[in-house]
Amino acid sequence: MRQEQNIIYKIDWVLIFLFLALVSFGWVTIFAASVDNTESYQVFDLGTKYGKQIIFIGLSLILVTLVLLLDAKLIERFAGIVYLLSLLSLIGLFAFGKNINGATSWYPIGSFSLQPSEFAKMATALAIARLLSDRQFDLKTLSNQFKAIGILFLPALLITLQPDAGSALVYASFFFVLYREGVPASYIYISIAAILLFLATLIFGFPIVLGASLSLITLGLLYVHYFSPYNLKFQISKILILYLSVFIWIASVSYVYNNVFEQHQRDRFSILLGQNQDIQGIGYNTNQSILTISSGGLKGKGFLNGDRTQGNFVPEQSTDYIFTVIGEEWGFIGTASVVLLFTFFIARIIVQAEKQRSSFARIYGYSIASIFFFHFVINIGMVIGLFPTVGIPLPFFSYGGSALWGFTLLLFVFIKLDAAKDTEW
Repeated sequence: MRQEQNIIYKIDWVLIFLFLALVSFGWVTIFAASVDNTESYQVFDLGTKYGKQIIFIGLSLILVTLVLLLDAKLIERFAGIVYLLSLLSLIGLFAFGKNINGATSWYPIGSFSLQPSEFAKMATALAIARLLSDRQFDLKTLSNQFKAIGILFLPALLITLQPDAGSALVYASFFFVLYREGVPASYIYISIAAILLFLATLIFGFPIVLGASLSLITLGLLYVHYFSPYNLKFQISKILILYLSVFIWIASVSYVYNNVFEQHQRDRFSILLGQNQDIQGIGYNTNQSILTISSGGLKGKGFLNGDRTQGNFVPEQSTDYIFTVIGEEWGFIGTASVVLLFTFFIARIIVQAEKQRSSFARIYGYSIASIFFFHFVINIGMVIGLFPTVGIPLPFFSYGGSALWGFTLLLFVFIKLDAAKDTEW
């Protein structure tokens, strides 16, 4: 008991403060997005989104208390079981899930719904930390790399099949963790090159991109062979495999785009790439989002004075497009403040992760920092038109109990591990 009391005093109160600031600002923004200021309102009206969010926040504080009372050793010991339970919860959706907006991603619980994919992120972070922290596990071997990728692939696949491509994309953030723990940087370079080739093929077409790619590869190989200060030698078989891989990837773009992507996803890519300017159809959300943010100017229109927010110009404004409320009512100063707040928050997690004596806690810390960073960047990028709409919430801001609880658990499991870093594991 004495030891647990000492751990409480070692809690990182900076992270606690940043968490409370984000949650508080998030609730105020949800209130502004969902209240009708032409009528009387009550803060604790449970028939409203802002009223329900207060309940969600209260329940998240109960989760915080339970996590902080846990023994840190149990978190690591049962990481695998938590991961397996999360997979079962995702599988169960196909039999017992509720379909909302075309995705079977929720369990109906009375008047509420629970989304297990929000909790699967924490479970996957625990599982990958448990695997990589094993002293006998060498991430530089190909077989072990496949094991690590398999842990990430299973929940991502189950979530994709719901279908919920946005939530599945989050698992790409774990590659930063794998890189930090020893996976060659070439994996990241190959991933970036594959994405660029995919987009270039959509824009310029198969013949041009194939010719340009093979020419650049050939010039690169010739330069390295004749002018590199290092004595590098290339096997003909590996060069042929490289050429063949690039050819197959570029040739598959058309099939994947037309047969794997849904029509609304193709439409969003067309708008993002400038091939379609349908601002009244599929591009309506993004166009209204940009107009709403830009209308706030430097200082914004003031709290509850956003006429575009009050006029419901932006669909899903309390969830995926919550950032537009900040832009309109608080202006550039408000949006910059939120960006800085998230930056300090993520940076603090990384700093604390580096201080961990336990490799399990360090890897878990980097995992959640990557997840928060991915959500933060993709959501805001989506809202201002840099990325296609994929349905990724802004942590602690977007309305919803599952998202809030999932992010809260992600953070406070790390806070608990950090508080116990000076104790024996």
